[in-house]
Amino acid sequence: MTTTKNALVRTLLECDATHAFTLPGLGITWMLDEFHGVRDRLRVVLTRSEQIASVMAQVYGRLTGRPGVFMGQGPFAASTGAFGILEAHFAGSPMVVLTDTSCYDGFGMYGVYQTMTGDYGAADVRTVMGTMTKYTGYATEPHEAVYGLQMAFKHAQLPRMGPAALVLKSPIIRREMQDDPRVHLHPSEGYLRHTPARPDANGVAHLAQMIAEARNPVILAGQGVQTDRARALLALVAQKAGLAVATSYNGKGVIDETLPVAVGMLGTWGSRSANRMLGGADLVVALGASLGPDYLRFRDKGLIEPGRQRIAHVDIDARHAGWVYPVDHALTGDAADVLEMLADKCLGEENKQARLGKIAQNNQEHGFGVMPPTEAASGTLHYADMVRVLDRVLTPQDMLVLDAGNSRIWVTSMLRLRTPGQLVVPGGIGGMGWGLPAAAATKLVHPERNTICVIGDGGAAMTLSTLATCVQEHLPITVVVANNQGLGMVRDNMKGRRIAVDFSPMDFAQIARGMGCIGVRVDKADALEDAIAAARSADLPTVIDLAIDPAASHIAASDY
Repeated sequence: MTTTKNALVRTLLECDATHAFTLPGLGITWMLDEFHGVRDRLRVVLTRSEQIASVMAQVYGRLTGRPGVFMGQGPFAASTGAFGILEAHFAGSPMVVLTDTSCYDGFGMYGVYQTMTGDYGAADVRTVMGTMTKYTGYATEPHEAVYGLQMAFKHAQLPRMGPAALVLKSPIIRREMQDDPRVHLHPSEGYLRHTPARPDANGVAHLAQMIAEARNPVILAGQGVQTDRARALLALVAQKAGLAVATSYNGKGVIDETLPVAVGMLGTWGSRSANRMLGGADLVVALGASLGPDYLRFRDKGLIEPGRQRIAHVDIDARHAGWVYPVDHALTGDAADVLEMLADKCLGEENKQARLGKIAQNNQEHGFGVMPPTEAASGTLHYADMVRVLDRVLTPQDMLVLDAGNSRIWVTSMLRLRTPGQLVVPGGIGGMGWGLPAAAATKLVHPERNTICVIGDGGAAMTLSTLATCVQEHLPITVVVANNQGLGMVRDNMKGRRIAVDFSPMDFAQIARGMGCIGVRVDKADALEDAIAAARSADLPTVIDLAIDPAASHIAASDY
């Protein structure tokens, strides 16, 4: 007779799980022995915190399109682990959370510490998970655990993708599964089958007509275009008809930004060229983009104004079209499918040269890719120096992972990426500390590619133990710590009245060496370039502690 935990591991394999990320406790600990026998098919990645495990699972799901599995004990999965779950929730990353009520047999109602049953004296893990997932199942019987896990995988990977959770009543994890003629468990495959709906042909034809009639059409590409197929089709369609491509923050890197149709990333922390091109559009085609106020200067009429501009919105979720702005045309479907259908339509090719001329004029007038003049104090670099080095050293074999703060703003605003799909950014809650575990997961998914993580000293200190996981799991990432000894963006916003923004000095290179990594300190641009080059051939993670001028601001890289 099998046990619940054995059946759960078998179900994970049925659902094509290949990795599970964890810092185990109580109920999850009780399950671990079942993973040993399948360790050649299902790799359990041990991290040093639930935050790191949850982010790695989220990024795994984002990059593969298959749910990343995060396992953690109830109170910690729902608190420190919430970081990655919330990122998955807001960013639409497929993810499955496996957790428990953290209660002992017969003591759930007695106020035992760590209990998450929802009883008096306990917290309620099910309620907490329900606030940040698409689906939360609660299993109090062994057969419910199997079915609930199958449903979690189903919900996580259906549009719009996101996190789904299964909460286990802790005592059932080790319980034997009794034969019950009323309960019939079925293979997972039948629950997970899905045929995506195709976009309406008449709707695509109408969109093509709108594009053909437009003098200054702009495609606003978002995260919905971040697949290999969609990125290739976007470049094909845009270049075919001379359509300007501006991106949301999450859409950054969907297209080679040196192409003549590219105008950059939108937003206050984006490119002037993108903002001005969008503002001058007579047709805005939102493609897999939410039109969120955060990257449209909080509904600035100078960027998008219904009535002055025609708006067409393509999204896999019908609820998103007409959410932030009223639209003239709404089309439900996968962005790649819509682009493939548009590729065979007339899109006003006779106006291609005139459109390209306006794009070129706009980019020249508003300095797309032109670095502003900057200075740095002796013995330090400016963010602009770092971006110039990245522009020189990045190859198509590199993955670039960012964190929050000033370093991210400078890279996303000023670096013109030439390799679509190369960039990995925190696009959900966008919290500090995401970059290191995200880089580890990126290397795990793409072991053949070099992974470079750019992160501030504040974010690096939050999840620094990720480096130990990288050593343990043989993930030789390159980490550039933009060390300005404080919270640079908060400093900028305080405008000189500084309080609670300056950190005591930390030697990240020395700390990295203590964790078994390579650590170097750099205060010159050519030394940074050399350090990145050396890290490419290293068998260990490399941490480059880069001295950044504390006075270096994000303002020059922004469009306030």
